[in-house]
Amino acid sequence: MAQKGVQLDQETFSCSICLDLLKDPVTTPCGHSYCMNCIKSHWDGEDRKYIYSCPQCRKTFTPRPVLLKNTMLAVLVEELKKTGLQAAPDHCYAGAEDVACDVCTGRKLKAHKSCLQCLASFCEKHLQPHYESAPYKKHKLVEPSKKLQENVCSRHDEVMKMFCRTDQQLICYICLMEEHKGHDTVSAAAERTERQKKLEGSRQNIQQRIQDREKDVKLLQQQAEAINLSADEAVEESEKIFTELIRLLEKRSSDVKQQVRSQQKSEVSRVKELQEKLEQEITELKRKDAELKKLSHTEDHNQFLHNYPSLSPLSQSTSSIHICPLSCFEDVTAAVSEVRDKLQDVLREKWTNVSLTGTEVDILLPQPEPKTRAGFLKYSREITLDPNTANKRLLLSKGNRKATLMSQQQSYSSHRDRFTGWYQVLSRESLTGRCYWEVERRGGVYVAVAYKNISRAGMLDECGFGRNDKSWALDCYSNIYTFWSNKVQTRVSGPESSRVGVYLDHSAGILSFYSVSETMTLLHRVQTTFTQPLYAGLRVYYIYGYSGASAELCKLK
Repeated sequence: MAQKGVQLDQETFSCSICLDLLKDPVTTPCGHSYCMNCIKSHWDGEDRKYIYSCPQCRKTFTPRPVLLKNTMLAVLVEELKKTGLQAAPDHCYAGAEDVACDVCTGRKLKAHKSCLQCLASFCEKHLQPHYESAPYKKHKLVEPSKKLQENVCSRHDEVMKMFCRTDQQLICYICLMEEHKGHDTVSAAAERTERQKKLEGSRQNIQQRIQDREKDVKLLQQQAEAINLSADEAVEESEKIFTELIRLLEKRSSDVKQQVRSQQKSEVSRVKELQEKLEQEITELKRKDAELKKLSHTEDHNQFLHNYPSLSPLSQSTSSIHICPLSCFEDVTAAVSEVRDKLQDVLREKWTNVSLTGTEVDILLPQPEPKTRAGFLKYSREITLDPNTANKRLLLSKGNRKATLMSQQQSYSSHRDRFTGWYQVLSRESLTGRCYWEVERRGGVYVAVAYKNISRAGMLDECGFGRNDKSWALDCYSNIYTFWSNKVQTRVSGPESSRVGVYLDHSAGILSFYSVSETMTLLHRVQTTFTQPLYAGLRVYYIYGYSGASAELCKLK
C-alpha cells in the first residue's frame, strides 16, 4: 500500500509539461503547478498574442503573471526524492515510437543504450552489467536503435563486421570465406575510418562554403546599407539642388515681373502726359474755332475787318502721333519663352543621363561567362573615346571611335586628363557590371582597361597601360600577344586576328580577352578585384617599317 501511495504522490508532484518531478515549482493564478522553466518556455511561445494560458485548464491571463517559486512544493518534492522509491513514471515506459528494452518483461521501459555486440537494447537498470561487469565493458554502446538487426547477415545469422569494397556491402566472416573470397575486403571499422576521413573532408568543404556564404551575406548586407546611404544622400542633395533651382527661377520671375511693372508704369505715365497735352490742344483749338465762327457771322464789313487782325495766333500744333501695333512686351515674353524652351531641352537631354547615372548594383551570384559570340553580344556596349585624354599624336575619327597614330601633333587644347607621353586614350564611358566590346586593330596596339585616376603626364610606368596597379592591358602585334599587369608581362598564344574581344564582369573581377574571327578563342583571362569603375583604353605604337597603326572601337549589332 505504501508503494501505491508513493506512486500517487509522484504523479501529484509531476509537471504536466515535461512529465517529470517538479523542478523549481511555481503555481499559476488558476492553481496549477509547473516547473518554472517549463511554464516560462510555454508562455514565451505565446508572447506574440499577449494572452497567456494555463496548459491544463486553458484559463487565460492578461498581463503575463509574475511567477515566484513555491517553496512548500519544492520542499515536498525534495522529501519525495529522499524516500528512494523511484517507481518509473508513465513517460519512462516505451511507446510505439520508442526503442524498448529487450530484457524487460511485461510493460517494457525505454531503452537507454543499444549494444552492437549483444545486438540488443537495454534500459538503465538492465544496462548496469555493461558498466560493472568486465566482459561487457568492451562492448560498443550506441544510442538506442531499432535497426540492430541490419547488422546481422541474413544468410548466416552472423554479425557483419567486414566490408567488401568490390561489391560495396557489409559482410560477415562466413561471407568472406565463401562468395566474397578473393574480393577486396577490409574490416567495417577500417572502411568507416576511411569514409570518415572523406566525410570530414566533405564537412570541411561544406563549412568553408558556409563561411564563404556568410561572408557574402555580410557583404550583401553592407552593400544594401551602402545603397540606402547613397540613395538617401542623392535624394537629399537633389532636393537641395532643385530647391536652389526653384528659388533661382522664382527670383528671375520676380525680377521680370518687377521690370515689366516698372516699365509699364513709366510708359503709361509718358502716354498720359502726352494725352493731357493733346487734350489741352483740343480745348484751345475748340476755343479758337468758336472765335472764328463768331467773327465769320459778323455782318458789318468794317467791324469784321477791324476785328480780324486782333485774333490770337494759333499755337504750334503737336506733331502727329504714330501708334505702332500693341507689342510693348512681346519681346519679354519671347525671351522668357526662349529660356523656358532651352531649359526644357537641357532637362530633356540631360534627364536620361540623370536616370541612367545610378550605377547598377550587380550583386547577383556570379554568372557563367558566355560561350558564343552571340552570348557576348548581349552585353555589348557602345563606347567612344574621350578627346580630352588622347595623346596629341593620336587622330580621333569615326565619331571618336578610332585612334590613328600620326607623325604630326594634333591641335588639341591643353587638358589635365591628357596623356602627354604614351600614345594612349581612354573611353568617355565608365564600365561596370558585365560589358563586352571589340577592337579592330592595325599595327601595334594595346587593348586595355584602367581606372580613371591613372597618371597622365610623361613616359613613367605610372602612366603606361599594364605597367601599374591601375590598369590591365593586352599587347597585340600580328599573332604575338603579351598580357601586362603591374609591370609583369605574360606571353599569350593564340590565332592571329585583326579583332580582339574584351569581356568584363566587374563585380566578379573577371577580365577576358578573345581573338575574334569566325570563332572566338580565349587569349587570356584575369581573376582579380576591381575597386573602381573601369574605362576602356587604347595605346597605339610605332613598329619599324610599319606606318599608320590604328585601333577602332567597333560598332556591334
